[in-house]
Amino acid sequence: MKDILSEIIAHKRIEIELQKQAVSLERLQEEVAAMMQKDATAGTSVAIPVRSMKQALASSPTGIIAEFKRRSPSKGWIHETARAEEIPAAYETAGASAVSILTDEKFFGGSLQDIRMARPLIGIPILRKDFIIDEYQLLQARIVGADAVLLIAACLTQEECATLTARAHALGLEVLLEIHTFSELAYVNADVDMVGVNNRNLGTFVTDVKNSFHIAEKLRQIPARALDSSDSPSLPLLVSESGISHPETICRLRAAGFRGFLIGETFMKTRRPGDALKDFISPLRS
Repeated sequence: MKDILSEIIAHKRIEIELQKQAVSLERLQEEVAAMMQKDATAGTSVAIPVRSMKQALASSPTGIIAEFKRRSPSKGWIHETARAEEIPAAYETAGASAVSILTDEKFFGGSLQDIRMARPLIGIPILRKDFIIDEYQLLQARIVGADAVLLIAACLTQEECATLTARAHALGLEVLLEIHTFSELAYVNADVDMVGVNNRNLGTFVTDVKNSFHIAEKLRQIPARALDSSDSPSLPLLVSESGISHPETICRLRAAGFRGFLIGETFMKTRRPGDALKDFISPLRS
């Protein structure tokens, strides 16, 4: 079967280079520096996210990260006419703890404009979900108003992941590190804010929620001292991603140690994703 992830990353490298030709890295750095200076003048520390996704999930009884996406490589168009100025706000009203917004255009039908549209309309954290391989994308995320970014272990070396994590933190962005296999547990350390276990194989896009339970069990076997450090005493929060379609699955995942649950197609395939989330979340609150 064709490796979809390799195709996406190859295209992403070309896409980023074209973006840099249109708007230079230096120009983005200047724009972010001006934003950070403005924050400092207002008394806001840029090292602390305006909206912490990790805290939002940890304090939520449901922990749902509702995803906004129009299509996927495996399913094609899911909700082609979805509007970023409507659905994220409906998600917040329905009780989402955070919103994930796909910004990849070619494979998922999204854009950074979707975050720009949603940001002033909602108060909960926004995750920029994309295939991030370059600092340029972190700067973009900061400029459009994201609070956290997704880093995918399968797309990066451990060194690249550590560098991007440090740079994201310097910009005031939290990091959700996505892993899928046991071997990628080597990427997990206390510098990462959240660890997402993807139940979808990014090479084949086959989904199995059992992957979360298997990875969580493996994580519990890692000595706490291996993940902890004196500089960053809090451990990553666990997030289960993809393949969750029933509230009872969330109850089982919470028992296994997960506090965040990223759900997209279950809601987006309906005409009114906000209402679908409301119905989904109801039994979790009873």
